[in-house]
Amino acid sequence: MSRHSPQPYKGRFAPSPTGAVHFGTLLAAVGSYLQAKKNHGEWIIRMEDVDLTRKVSGADSDILHTLEAFGFEWQGEVLYQSTQDPHYEEALQQLIKQSLVFPCLCTRKQLAQNGSNIYPGNCRTRRLPEKNEHALRVIADDINISFHDAIMGAQSQHMAQQCGDFIIKRRDGLFAYQLAVVVDDAMQGISEVVRGADLLDSTPRQIYLQQQLAYNTPTYCHLPLAVDADGNKISKSEGAAKVDIKNKEKQLCKVLDFLGQQPPADLSACSINDIWQWAIDNWNLRTVPQKKHRPATK
Repeated sequence: MSRHSPQPYKGRFAPSPTGAVHFGTLLAAVGSYLQAKKNHGEWIIRMEDVDLTRKVSGADSDILHTLEAFGFEWQGEVLYQSTQDPHYEEALQQLIKQSLVFPCLCTRKQLAQNGSNIYPGNCRTRRLPEKNEHALRVIADDINISFHDAIMGAQSQHMAQQCGDFIIKRRDGLFAYQLAVVVDDAMQGISEVVRGADLLDSTPRQIYLQQQLAYNTPTYCHLPLAVDADGNKISKSEGAAKVDIKNKEKQLCKVLDFLGQQPPADLSACSINDIWQWAIDNWNLRTVPQKKHRPATK
């Protein structure tokens, strides 16, 4: 009997083109890149621009230019989610055929009055087609979704009680992130998802969709969030400082330090290629902390 060879490692970095690269963006890029390199795998880039209302003109080019300046090397063409609607529609129709989707007419104001982040099920009995303006939600079954995160450890979420029926297509006709990312990861053959811990809570929803669509489930690795002095997530939408390309060697060493890799004090005086070589040779996922209070300020 022949044995199936393990799936080749394929990782991805999937920024949203909503602004310049800041420390948190660089953190996700470095962590995913080093995991791919350490596992002798591919590393690709996907622009998660499915939400066209948040897209900033020129931000995608700026992100790619910054990554090139830092010495990142990726395989293949950059995939843009905004070009993938036919694939998302195909997955949506598959879920509809399984009677897992219903139209939701509820407004944000109505849901806010509910006093809970869990959808109360107001429209669950509605059926398609629906002539009024609506979003599409997928039914969250009465099951637990559990997975082991490479950094954050054992995770579990009860779909009905802790998640609730969630949106996969918005009222404005745009596909929701949760469906888009699941379809893209499956289509691109991603074997491990390495990203920031702010998306840890989304993972059970994505695994749930993978199961309903009969997709493979990748392994997951959520990196600690970069937060400011007040403990708030550093976000480009909040005006976080753009990374300084002219100071890229020190910036890269700062990221490695944040990720628990303990780079030598004099490493930042080396070339960017030498820093990468040290980082790849010494990358150790076991020393990455689950939490980090703030990045170094100098």
